[in-house]
Amino acid sequence: MPKLEMTPVWDKVFPKSDKVEHSKITFHNRYGIELAADLYKPKDAQGKLPAIAVSGPFGAVKEQSSGRYAQRLAEQGFLTIAFDPSFTGESGGSPRYVASPDINTEDFSAAVDYLSTSEEVDADRIGILGVCGWGGMAVSAAINDPRIKATCAITMYNMSRVSANGYFDAEDSPEARNKLRAQLCAQRTCDYAAGDYERGGGVVDPLPEDAPQFVKDYHAYYKTPRGYHARSLNSNDGWNITSTLPFLNFPLLTFANEIETPVLLVHGEKAHSLYFSEDTYKLLEAGVKPENKELLVVPGATHCDLYDNDEFIPWESIAGFFKKYLG
Repeated sequence: MPKLEMTPVWDKVFPKSDKVEHSKITFHNRYGIELAADLYKPKDAQGKLPAIAVSGPFGAVKEQSSGRYAQRLAEQGFLTIAFDPSFTGESGGSPRYVASPDINTEDFSAAVDYLSTSEEVDADRIGILGVCGWGGMAVSAAINDPRIKATCAITMYNMSRVSANGYFDAEDSPEARNKLRAQLCAQRTCDYAAGDYERGGGVVDPLPEDAPQFVKDYHAYYKTPRGYHARSLNSNDGWNITSTLPFLNFPLLTFANEIETPVLLVHGEKAHSLYFSEDTYKLLEAGVKPENKELLVVPGATHCDLYDNDEFIPWESIAGFFKKYLG
C-alpha cells in the first residue's frame, strides 16, 4: 500500500493537551485501504491500557470533533485513536470523498484490528465512539463486531434513514426515493463521461437568512474559526454526490436489537437529530440485553453543541461509561 503523507505539525481546531502524548499512526482495513489516525496516550502510562477508537462527524476529519473526544478521553486514562475514514482526510482510498455504509462500518473494525494487536493495549478492553453520522456507523460496527466491548454514539445520525427518507422522514415514499435514484444514477453517467466525480458541496456558505436553525449551527462550526479545517468535507466541497446511493438500499441498524455489549447514546434535547437516538434506543431497549443500554439526553443542547461545547458535553458520564465497561 502506498505510504500516506501526514502533516507533521499540530493542525487541530482544539489546543494540544499537556497531559497526553500524541503521535501519528496508520492501519489498514480489510479492503486494503490505509487509514490515518492520531494516537493519544496518557503521559507516564504503564502496562496495557483500555483503548477507544473515535471517528466523526459525517464529513469531518480527525482534526475536528473526533480528535477532541479522543484527546479528552486519553486524559482519563485511555489509549485512544481518532481516525479519518476511508477516502477522506489524510486516509487513503480512491476515488476521494466517497462514503459507504459497508466500508465506513468496516473502518471501525479495522481500528479494532490495530488496537487488538498493539502491545500497549488490552485487547479485551476496547471500545469505540462515533460522532454524528459516525455514531450510526459505530452502532453498526457494534452489531457486527463483538470485540467491541463498549460503544458510545454522540449526537448520532442514522445515515441510511436520512438518505432514504429525508430529514424528519418527510420524503419517506417510493416515489421520492425513485426520483432520487434517477437523479443520482444520471449523475453517475455524467461522472463517468467526465472522468471525475461531482461534489455535493459542504455546509452552505454564504448562509441564507431563511436557513433552518440546524444549518446555521453547522455553519457556525464548519465555516468559522471555531471548527473550520482545510481537509474537512463539510468545511469545503462535500462528498461525491453519488455517495448517497448505497445508503438508500442498505439500512445500517436492522439488527441493533442483537447487540449484547453496552451502548450509550448521548444526544442534545434541542437537537434536530434527536429522533435518530430515540428510535435507535427503542431498538436497543427491545433487544437481547437492554440492561446495558442507555440514552442520555443533555438538557438545552443542540446537535453541534456536542461537537465541542464543554458546557454541554457530559464528559464525566462518557468517561464513566467507558471506565465501567472497559475497566
